[in-house]
Amino acid sequence: MSTQTNTKVRMFGALHSFRKEQGLESTTEVTIPPEGRTAQDLAHDLDLPMEKIEAVFVNHVVHGLDHLIQAGDRVAFVPTGIPGPHRLLLGIFGADRQNSMQ
Repeated sequence: MSTQTNTKVRMFGALHSFRKEQGLESTTEVTIPPEGRTAQDLAHDLDLPMEKIEAVFVNHVVHGLDHLIQAGDRVAFVPTGIPGPHRLLLGIFGADRQNSMQ
């Protein structure tokens, strides 16, 4: 019996379009191992273009791509190109710096 839980992953904006162009859904479920998986590794597994990823929301909180995702987390990849004021409001601005300071 597997102890792994499916994790829902969404892609927004240009990442949504990228997945659709590949004939894939913009929302998918993945299995995360018990030790977790970084957002960067997960993006790589999903064949997302790394240069187009700005940040990742995990359980409604913005993080850098080095954040460890656990089974059952709700994940959403956010593309680059979010306008300045929205970056601040969503907490995207400085997400990588904040994570590196922790």
